[in-house]
Amino acid sequence: MTANASTESEFFFARAGLQQLIDVLRTRGYKVVGPTIDQGAIIYDEIASVDQLPQGWTDQQEPGQYRLERRNDEAWFGYVVGPHSWKRYLFPPLATVSVADKTAAGWQMTSSPDPSPKYAFLGVRACELAAIKIQDRVFLGGAYVDPIYRDRREQAFVIAVNCTMAGTNCFCTSMNTGPRCRTGFDLALTELPDGFLIEVGSDSGSEIVRELQARVAELAESQAAEQARLQAELQITKKLDTTDIRNLLLTNLEHPRWADVATRCLSCTNCTMVCPTCFCTSVSEVSDLQGDHVERHRQWDSCFNLDFSYMNGGNVRNDIRSRYRQWLTHKLASWIDQFGSSGCVGCGRCITWCPVAIDLTVEVAAIRGETP
Repeated sequence: MTANASTESEFFFARAGLQQLIDVLRTRGYKVVGPTIDQGAIIYDEIASVDQLPQGWTDQQEPGQYRLERRNDEAWFGYVVGPHSWKRYLFPPLATVSVADKTAAGWQMTSSPDPSPKYAFLGVRACELAAIKIQDRVFLGGAYVDPIYRDRREQAFVIAVNCTMAGTNCFCTSMNTGPRCRTGFDLALTELPDGFLIEVGSDSGSEIVRELQARVAELAESQAAEQARLQAELQITKKLDTTDIRNLLLTNLEHPRWADVATRCLSCTNCTMVCPTCFCTSVSEVSDLQGDHVERHRQWDSCFNLDFSYMNGGNVRNDIRSRYRQWLTHKLASWIDQFGSSGCVGCGRCITWCPVAIDLTVEVAAIRGETP
């Protein structure tokens, strides 16, 4: 290693190397999923070429607002986060959990017939790495393991991308989840004008790097990457005071702010659908016309739906006040009791995609008695 080099855990490849990375992963049988533009938003979908990435585009976000704008450069990852999260690939919105077929010997039950895709996720942000870690705890960490999530998660190859800019609704620094990618990835990229700094996070990542036209990063490249990452951190202005937040919320269940937010909330479920950690589901059984084949489907649901709390002949939460309170207190308080961490990673999606611009950081501040 030369005196001008960084450490051998950091590598560098030119911009043309990104296509090579995609090609190597596809050759290994991965479906590469990355950011692309569809219907005026940056979403995640299967890609085969860098031409499908949102090159030269960024997202401008405010509470209740999202729009794309052109950048003044050709960056591929010069945006924050869109309405999709990686949850849709690890914990799909609709899944077949079991199948029953009527045979001469009686009903035969089998588990999910759907094969588990082998995904490579390209462009995972630090807050999203934290969200995946939280869902690992939910679906893999207890006595009952979700087999669909487990099979998809075990095969996933994660390529993180460090943020070099922040959005108005980002508050990951308050949740200690970003913007720097530190763990939970196979490879982590930092985009620079002439290429990418690569950090290796696993043995699988090392194998991939060996197939790329990458070299050990120079000290100047490591320093430039560090400055780019610092720039994102300095841009974050939204804060959420998490001091004793569990007790704050659970001892203020009758605070007048819950009624206030209920006059604005539409109970539309947007916040839970875009959240990278929410995991509420419902189950339905669908049969063919003859009644000889039945499938049990699991689909995403939301605690904001009236029927979600239906039990014992009635609804437990029959007004918006109680449903919003359930969501926020679970996310920021009782989640800690269940899983040992907050259920929020500070990505700001729930703020951006709320049609009436409800901001949970403002709601918590109001319950603290601070001026919203």
